[in-house]
Amino acid sequence: MRPFIFKTLRIVRNNKVKSALLLGGTFSIVSAPVYVYNAKLSPQIIGTAISRTSRAGWTVVKAASLFVINTRGREDDAAYMSRVHTSTAQMICDMCSVNGGLFIKIGQHIGSLDYLLPKEYVKVFKILHNEAPHSTLKSVKKVLTSELGVEIDQVFSEFDDVPLGCASLAQVHRAVIKKTGKEVAVKVQHSMVQEHSKIDTITIEFLAKLVDKVIPEFQFDWLIDAIKRNLPKELDFVQEGQNAEHLSMLFTDCEFLKVPKIFWDYTTRRVLTMEYCRGGKVDDLQYMKEQGIDKNVILGYLSKIFSQMIFVRGYIHCDPHPGNVLVQKDANGRTQVVLLDHGLYQTLTDEFRVSYCKLWQGLLKGDSEQIKKQSYKLGVGKHYGLFACMVASRTWEDITGSGMADANSELDVGRLQEQAKAQIPEISQVLNFVPRQLLLILKTNDLLRGIECTLLERNTQGVGTFLNMARYCIHALATHKLNKSKSMGKSIVIYYTYYVCLVKLKLLKMIYLISLTSIGQKFAAILPSKMSF
Repeated sequence: MRPFIFKTLRIVRNNKVKSALLLGGTFSIVSAPVYVYNAKLSPQIIGTAISRTSRAGWTVVKAASLFVINTRGREDDAAYMSRVHTSTAQMICDMCSVNGGLFIKIGQHIGSLDYLLPKEYVKVFKILHNEAPHSTLKSVKKVLTSELGVEIDQVFSEFDDVPLGCASLAQVHRAVIKKTGKEVAVKVQHSMVQEHSKIDTITIEFLAKLVDKVIPEFQFDWLIDAIKRNLPKELDFVQEGQNAEHLSMLFTDCEFLKVPKIFWDYTTRRVLTMEYCRGGKVDDLQYMKEQGIDKNVILGYLSKIFSQMIFVRGYIHCDPHPGNVLVQKDANGRTQVVLLDHGLYQTLTDEFRVSYCKLWQGLLKGDSEQIKKQSYKLGVGKHYGLFACMVASRTWEDITGSGMADANSELDVGRLQEQAKAQIPEISQVLNFVPRQLLLILKTNDLLRGIECTLLERNTQGVGTFLNMARYCIHALATHKLNKSKSMGKSIVIYYTYYVCLVKLKLLKMIYLISLTSIGQKFAAILPSKMSF
């Protein structure tokens, strides 16, 4: 089967559209049953597996073929190209929604890359964060009984019929543990997601290679590799529970971060029982207003939490979309951020983490040589310029002109998305080229920036986040130097330099806050906006 696939792919180079249509028909009719047979799936899901694979094959081939046909000779017509991008994205998104499972997971990943992909694709695929299909109550109870070994009413005195939320791989129900009376949230994996994920991975990998041949500027090797690496981890709820406990341990002293407690007696690879946390989604401005929660405080908390994860701990929650981040007030009236869904984490080596810190230090200073040096150390190589723009969500001119630790620097999302559309081939190359540790960091950065733009209620991102990032970046580098220091004199110099940098950051923050006032705007010309670190 594999030689046939690659032989067929070579044909595509000669006549892209004709070969794509031929390959689509062949794939839909022949490949699906062959793949299903080779995957040795259980008889009860063979029918759905064939229909899902055939639907995916035909939809992607049709979308790719129509894209090539409709854009030929009209690449410079921006308005027309935007409509074609939108219709192509919608066609594929509809298929992902019907197929569910891994297809929705991929769509959600695409929808989270606000500053790396054209806005048409991001806007269309974002809907999948809120419209994942749900399993029937009968199916949920069947999984629970199979995993826990007893009937559901022997474990829970209450179990809500309607789920609190549904995702691509599982859904969550509120329940009450019969033995203790403790209110919990029970995450139950969709019944056939394990079996479907095998055939879905093979199908998606094949289709990605096909799109690469038909439309070379769209390369998805990076996405396929990420799925193959991360999906097994996300399907293991025991691993997710361990991730949650490890994060809770790392942030023991952080009063504004809440990580739900795991109930191990009622947790398996397909069922996760955790503390039930009330709250509203982080992008629900009306909820925050009603509860008296200051959105600027939430922004500060988020930037501190994730800056500490990335620069100091090297242990990163990589799926902070709004559905996984709640805000609440605890019993004492203190505002908290609640982090959910701990299935996807990235652990950084100390060497990688320090190099990434130095890269950000270069971005904050606008030091092109340091950016280049650290990008090479991270394995990015000659693509360091575009990579820096993708990490910082700034143009190269903005980065090297004033640097990011500039009280007048703000991110213009609309402008970046337009530039992303013009640089699809280059961005695809960078995403295929960079180390896989960086892919999840880029995704996390984009999700957090999307949340910030929502809370600020504007299409820009302020500098407050970058000042918090600078603080933790400087702290991590100072700690690294102190650990390597072998003399008291050198350690004293490191401490002194560190505290001088902290004072500069505080001054920059004051200048930024003053610049937002009417008085500050009058004296903007004489207020310093940048300091070296």
